Amino acid sequence: MEIVICSTADEAGEVAAARVAQVASQKEGPAVLGVATGSSPLALYRHLAARVQRGDLDLSGASAFALDEYVGLPASDPQSYASIINETVTVPLGLDPARVHVPQGSAEDLRQACEDYEAAIKAAGGVNVQILGIGSNGHIGFNEPTSSLASRTRIKTLNEQTRRDNARFFPTLDDVPQHCLTQGLGTIMDARAVVLVAQGEGKADAIAGLVEGPVSAMCPGSVLQLHRTVTVVIDEAAAAKLTLRDYYAHTYAHKPAWQRFAD
Repeated sequence: MEIVICSTADEAGEVAAARVAQVASQKEGPAVLGVATGSSPLALYRHLAARVQRGDLDLSGASAFALDEYVGLPASDPQSYASIINETVTVPLGLDPARVHVPQGSAEDLRQACEDYEAAIKAAGGVNVQILGIGSNGHIGFNEPTSSLASRTRIKTLNEQTRRDNARFFPTLDDVPQHCLTQGLGTIMDARAVVLVAQGEGKADAIAGLVEGPVSAMCPGSVLQLHRTVTVVIDEAAAAKLTLRDYYAHTYAHKPAWQRFAD
């Protein structure tokens, strides 16, 4: 697990975008991206879009799979993740909408929708690079604390802390859905590379648990310690509770040229 500590949230987005672009460019043939919603990856998407607009990165043939979707919200709802992915990922990155997939939270048969989603990821050849944020309680995707570390795409009941965190996007807390479909931790771990971004002091405990805590279902993100290729890009505030913060900064500053993905 590589930890990159940046001075600002925007710099974190720029560095994370450089890593995503590096992995996507290394793929023979069109890349398959795993994409997350929430505020954490927004700067990453902006900088990735700038690379596309400059002609430095071609994602026209890429596919994308979203991490999760609320149950019961139609895809046309502005707060559905289908709508948000279209606005923040599909259009800015110039992706073909037909190649951008989101779990079907309004499906009549939710169990089958989850199985179909797993099958679609497999049929695409698997995710090359999975973009992640992290919740204040350590969740990745909507894998709340005590989620199975081997879980696959499934329906989950949202933790009340998660609902409160997301209430800012809805008229009231009561309007925040109680359930979602989410890729499982096992599904996320199948990605060939992971890039996780986080900003702000509200994520400091979660980042400390993810990076330095025990691997535990109580901090679902900690399962990434078992992944072979993870890049965690955070700002100073999110790094505040890391015991080995100075070591991570030293390591990144002295990376060999052949290991670098951003200046």
